Amino acid sequence: MFCGSCMHDNTWARALMAAGCQVSLIPTYTPIRVDEANVSSPRVFLGGLNVYLDYRYRFWQRIPRKIARVLDQPWLINLATKISVSNDAAELGDLTLAMLEGESGPHHREVAELAEYVCALEPDVVIFSNALLAGALREVRKVCRGPIYCTLQGDDVFLDSLPEDYRQQAIEAVAGRAVEFDGFMTHSRFYRDYIARYLQLDSTKFGLLPLGIDLDGHDGVAGERNGQPFTVGYFARIAPEKGLRHLAEAFCVLHQRRPEARLRVGGYLAPQNRSYLREVQKLLRPVGDAFEYVGSPATHEEKVRFLRSIDVLSVPTEFQEPKGLYVLEALANGRPVVQPRHGAFPELIEATGGGRLVEPRDPVALADALEELADQPETCETLGTTGQTNVRAKFSPPAMAQATIELLERAVKA
Repeated sequence: MFCGSCMHDNTWARALMAAGCQVSLIPTYTPIRVDEANVSSPRVFLGGLNVYLDYRYRFWQRIPRKIARVLDQPWLINLATKISVSNDAAELGDLTLAMLEGESGPHHREVAELAEYVCALEPDVVIFSNALLAGALREVRKVCRGPIYCTLQGDDVFLDSLPEDYRQQAIEAVAGRAVEFDGFMTHSRFYRDYIARYLQLDSTKFGLLPLGIDLDGHDGVAGERNGQPFTVGYFARIAPEKGLRHLAEAFCVLHQRRPEARLRVGGYLAPQNRSYLREVQKLLRPVGDAFEYVGSPATHEEKVRFLRSIDVLSVPTEFQEPKGLYVLEALANGRPVVQPRHGAFPELIEATGGGRLVEPRDPVALADALEELADQPETCETLGTTGQTNVRAKFSPPAMAQATIELLERAVKA
């Protein structure tokens, strides 16, 4: 799938490069997949196949790394993920704990290799993309003089999905390692406060980093669909935590009131969530062909075409979203959003002026907000135009790069 965190970090790296910084974007576990120019290293560290084999079979740890490293080739990892390898948190409890053991666990060779590679780069600053990689922190710390930061952008969602037998152990293991970072970055004040409590971290060590998206190719114009059937869009992973069922229930209410309304859904569907999609489709049977699932757009151009085919976007998440890149992508094309009043969404709506907030998990409230925009196309257009202007001013790659440089320069001086 196109991973939101991978896409954001790739855009982040490109923005810093454009600002004159030297940046190395290092994939771990699997190669990254993005719909823009990929600037990540071709080499994968802590490759998923070796991580699995090292944990499951002790003899594999004695295989010479020159041989084992063959399994870290991106094409082979990608093939394996298509066939059988899972990244479903519910199946990865024991493996998560093993990875967090780092230098003292079954993956000590891979951790040492990563540290050696980072050392050769002679970085002023190292940034971990999530706290679940904290098992490698101590080895990287041994070879790097500068500060080591960690971006926190949804670690709790994975940890909360672990089986009950492993969840608390994993949370405590992450928290125990994470305190050794010099600082943290989040994309919202909400998530800063939430994850600091969740992992019992010092909130004074947090810095705010604005989200950013590559605005190239986002050429939608607010109001360009006026006169066509009002269409609600959903664009995110098809998974219970993203709240498609809430939108389906709201759309059934909206369709009873406005039979001409349409619902288009796009997003990656993991094998373990196929039954969830079937449940949603069953719920939407009464609306007939007013509902359409288009799958996962394969290219950036297809994604933009999808966004331009709708009038308003809504991803009414069950969990408290720490980022919400899909909000910025919709607004970049002049499409307003209707989101639950929790997580990072209130801050995004406040900063962009591009949407409405409703009570979480309330299908009628969501239907009411969508109906208002259906009945008031001029309001819909105004919200889209305002949001588009503010996204380009506040959430562009240059804005993200400048904020990062200022934050890290302070860290290095300190």
